[in-house]
Amino acid sequence: MNEALRLGVNIDHVATVRNARGSGYPDPVRAALLAAQAGADGITAHLREDRRHITDDDIARLSDQLTIPLNLEMAATQEMLAIALRHRPHAACIVPEKREELTTEGGLDAAGQYDRLAPMCAQLREAGVRVSLFIEPDPAQIEAAIRLGAPVVELHTGRYAELDGADQAAELKRLADAAALAAKNGIEVHAGHGLTFDNVVPIAAIPQIRELNIGHFLIGQAIFDGLAPVVQRMRALMDAAR
Repeated sequence: MNEALRLGVNIDHVATVRNARGSGYPDPVRAALLAAQAGADGITAHLREDRRHITDDDIARLSDQLTIPLNLEMAATQEMLAIALRHRPHAACIVPEKREELTTEGGLDAAGQYDRLAPMCAQLREAGVRVSLFIEPDPAQIEAAIRLGAPVVELHTGRYAELDGADQAAELKRLADAAALAAKNGIEVHAGHGLTFDNVVPIAAIPQIRELNIGHFLIGQAIFDGLAPVVQRMRALMDAAR
């Protein structure tokens, strides 16, 4: 029997709505607690350099109030490293970040940035923070993750989510092959970006994937259906795939 698949709920865009009016609501911490009650296994929050959604105070309150793991998404900068070392979340997922992008565009070039990432990974590991690298499903990137000693990779599913037909099937195979390669080398495999009710099942069915991190779709769908029912439905789809 396949292992249960964990669901990490990204609450960034609750903060996006809050920040649109500069008010205190809707509160992303409250959303995180509701998601946990509805069956989320962890909470993901991306503290961007420009603080466009999640803020430093959000991270502090999430660290204090969550009873499930916090996955801090962070750029590979000294500022973000210092914040991660101060709060010591369960995990820190290092992601690429460009100031002008609307959302994360592709995976981290762990191979090309090895020298920059190596000391960061070492410091996080020494502080007891589980390091994750958000990468493309590419053997060269997995090899870099192995050399960096990262215990987790999160495979970027954005390209898969944008394709259809034979092209999507080919990308799904690329993801499955990458997951198998990473797992064979002792790396825990996560996946995320662009996943919805309609496209999650084939990804959830990849046996080596242990966790999916999903945010924008869940928060958007929650406007119509409520956060708890949306999290519960995604949880049910993932469970059925296993």
